Amino acid sequence: MESIVSIIDRFQEIVNSFVWGIPMLVLLVGTGIMMTVLTGFFQLTHIRHWMKCTIGGIFKDKRVTAHTGKHDKQISQFQSLCTALAATIGTGNIAGVASAIALGGPGAVFWMWVVSFFGMMTNFSENVLGIYYRRRNIYNEWSGGPMYYLRDGVGSRRGLKRIGAVLAVVFSVCCILASFGIGNMSQVNSISANMKDTFGVSPVVTGIILTVLAGLVIIGGIKRVASVTEKLVPFMALAYIIGTVAIFVMNFDRAGEVFGSIFRGAFGIRAAGGGLVGSGIIMAVQWGMKRGVFSNEAGLGSSVMVHSSSNVREPVVQGMWGIFEVFADTLVVCTLTAFALLSSGLVDLETGAILSDKVETALMAEAFSTKFGQAGAWFIAVAILCFAFSTLISWNHYGVKGFEYLFGSKAVVVYKIIFMIVIMIGATMKLKLAWDLSDMFNGMMALPNLVGVIVLSGTVVKITRNYIDRRLRVKTGIKPMLSAIEEIQEQHEKDIEEE
Repeated sequence: MESIVSIIDRFQEIVNSFVWGIPMLVLLVGTGIMMTVLTGFFQLTHIRHWMKCTIGGIFKDKRVTAHTGKHDKQISQFQSLCTALAATIGTGNIAGVASAIALGGPGAVFWMWVVSFFGMMTNFSENVLGIYYRRRNIYNEWSGGPMYYLRDGVGSRRGLKRIGAVLAVVFSVCCILASFGIGNMSQVNSISANMKDTFGVSPVVTGIILTVLAGLVIIGGIKRVASVTEKLVPFMALAYIIGTVAIFVMNFDRAGEVFGSIFRGAFGIRAAGGGLVGSGIIMAVQWGMKRGVFSNEAGLGSSVMVHSSSNVREPVVQGMWGIFEVFADTLVVCTLTAFALLSSGLVDLETGAILSDKVETALMAEAFSTKFGQAGAWFIAVAILCFAFSTLISWNHYGVKGFEYLFGSKAVVVYKIIFMIVIMIGATMKLKLAWDLSDMFNGMMALPNLVGVIVLSGTVVKITRNYIDRRLRVKTGIKPMLSAIEEIQEQHEKDIEEE
């Protein structure tokens, strides 16, 4: 038995070293840098516009939050954001940040910022392509995501038809596996570990309750998932932000030390006392980027599948929601989490050593308890429960779309049954195994998606410039670029008329 376990562990090490080695991280961040440059640093040069169209539109534009009709399978822009944020604002923002600091030192936080800044434009590009290449399924639901822009976009390029089709299948398979890892086992495992540590609840009991609750939501499809996340995400995110901001204010006198340790650790600079902050620059870069991607998922192509269900017409509009998603998830929530932990006294800011025997999922609970007592630990346990559960039901939708692409819409009930079985497995498995599997599946999922974004980067640029010319520069006589499928159909009809 021990030999089998060691073989599995060795296999995971080999796969993780391949999918999360330096070349993979260079590809991931490099794609974000490329799209940032090609779009003229859109996330900076048009920050007022995308802020106005996203967070500003929630309060001023009724179209952003307006629900679709009962029989309409589309969801609102705000619901698509909440469902996407439900998948990203999860244990990655709490346990993931703590894990990054524990394994890569305070400097890992800086590299989380880097990957999120450029990840904004990776996520933007994915969503633009998702809307542009989406199509309706037999239930009149929108189906979009990397599998479709790999097949119909990459596959439309000369000599790449077969490659595009193969990459679409590879992505779908990896998406299904990732939904069991990042979207299921790691989330459920974090919940069960915290419930046991804080309230003494058995992991088996936690697993049974989560299986029943998740089943009640996911059976209802995307409309029910969106309805739940629309109510849960704003509440839980606001409550958590208030808690971390309170700690920021109370520990503000340590701000200089905290941010100093982050920058020193990021570049391997020795602290004034002579100690080297963190575990070295390589570890800081690797764990910061790994946990950054785990948190905001930019580059995985996952959130595209829910953004593509939005009732929006303009690809760039949904792309801007992708920018805001990464901004809110990493630059706001993860930064506040990192400050709360680093200013708690549980981390030696000169050496980066963790001064606690708690595992990553319980480390933030201990950090909160230093300011709020036992109530702080309870708050984190409940926060992780809400965050992880919302991630769970959102990732189920991603897995459904991958399964639907491979086996058809009527077969997704099989996937949902398997997904609920995996919930029980995740509740009782070892923490390290859950995280290792999540990292492995994440990397496998990112590879085909990033290839698609790079190959179709010119299409993203054209659509973005088309939008800027029409909507911002108010040029006339320009035909909108809204849907590749509609354009293909229009061209086909023209060809028939000409014949």
